[in-house]
Amino acid sequence: MPKDRPPLRHAQPAVLPDAAAHAHLRFIRETMARTGTFTAVPGWGGMGMGATALVAAGFASRQTTVWDWTLVWVAAACVAVVIGVWTTWAKARRGSDSLLSGAGRKFVLGLLPALLAGLALTVAIYAYEVGASGEYFARRAQLLTTSRQILPGLWMLLYGAGVASAGMFSVRLVPLMGTLFMLAGVLALMAPAGWGDACMAAGFGGLHLVFGALIARRHGG
Repeated sequence: MPKDRPPLRHAQPAVLPDAAAHAHLRFIRETMARTGTFTAVPGWGGMGMGATALVAAGFASRQTTVWDWTLVWVAAACVAVVIGVWTTWAKARRGSDSLLSGAGRKFVLGLLPALLAGLALTVAIYAYEVGASGEYFARRAQLLTTSRQILPGLWMLLYGAGVASAGMFSVRLVPLMGTLFMLAGVLALMAPAGWGDACMAAGFGGLHLVFGALIARRHGG
């Protein structure tokens, strides 16, 4: 072998200054957060939302006016939102996750449009059904048509679409739950008008309870 070749030297790793090292680590954390999975989906919170829906279904089935029936479900939705937001925030805090950046931000933005669409359509259907004179309030027989036939399926369909979309950035159980909510919404739209509250109990109540328990067991509460 030729002896005039210079010996190989192992390259020494460059030592980064403290500021550059911290910036490098911060970049790695931000990249992992953007491409990571949002795991702060609340299992116990989902079960609480399901229990709220079951109670609301019992009250809503006894209402005789559009206003009272809608008010029951709107109140239940507000309670469920509070439970969901609070338990998600608490779980994210325990796991050092963020709701406003990375996968958490994508999860929220994936869910929000469907919820806003549901709110807008609820207002539109309610306004169309009641009308300007408000005479619809006194007609119990017609209450079993538009509101109870369309809104339960519409709510579950849009909620499921939002959950399925947001679930792309979360654990596998979440998009599966969203898909089943969409299926439940389609079935509710095809069911008789008088089954609206039962469909809501099975969907928002049953699916939340089942998947909430699974998430709590497999993903830490």
